[in-house]
Amino acid sequence: MPQPNFRSPPLPEDLRPRTVTDQVFEALYASVVNLSLPPGTKLSEAEVAAQTGVSRQPVRDAFYRLSQLGFIQIRPQRATTVTAISEEAVTQAYFIRSALEEATMRVAATTLTPADFDGLERLIDLQDAAIKGDRRAEFHALDDRFHRDICQAAGCDFVWTLVKDNKGHMDRARYLSLAFSASSAHLEHRQILQALRDRDPEAAASALRTHLSHIVGIVARLRIDQPEVFAP
Repeated sequence: MPQPNFRSPPLPEDLRPRTVTDQVFEALYASVVNLSLPPGTKLSEAEVAAQTGVSRQPVRDAFYRLSQLGFIQIRPQRATTVTAISEEAVTQAYFIRSALEEATMRVAATTLTPADFDGLERLIDLQDAAIKGDRRAEFHALDDRFHRDICQAAGCDFVWTLVKDNKGHMDRARYLSLAFSASSAHLEHRQILQALRDRDPEAAASALRTHLSHIVGIVARLRIDQPEVFAP
């Protein structure tokens, strides 16, 4: 069974202490999203517990959380497996994310400060370095942080919480696409930031809408290139 990376925790979203279940869940979540655990992979509570050095209960709880997100399928007396990517779930995630973040962009365009803009500019520079170094996991994390920081700077932390809870299936497709889409995503982040600097709410919302809408074409391309990772 492919092993999730338990030694490199994801970038912290906040400073709240993580429970053992949180740590196991986050490691498995990241491994499903980046396809270290590809669709069809069989997961064993006992094996994951042994790999992490924890008891089976936190692993069982983490499995349940992943199943509620649709990332794994738990069937009594049968193997627990990683699910294929659902195009319907990706579309739903895109709809939710686009609606919430477009509204946030309109707020951000009128509320972000010069210091906020400078922080976002630094993130974009780091994204550029990640692309040049072909560090896809790093780019993916910086991409998330760019969107998260805009929400937080606009005073809309709750938006990112909702987005984060609903974007997992979209993330799986996005991660697969980074080989051919990272550079365009980086450019679009610059366009979003420029619209925010211009204090133009509608331009910022439009730039964000264009940025997220590429997921439709991404899924269509991946269905041709890697049909095995998608549900029929």
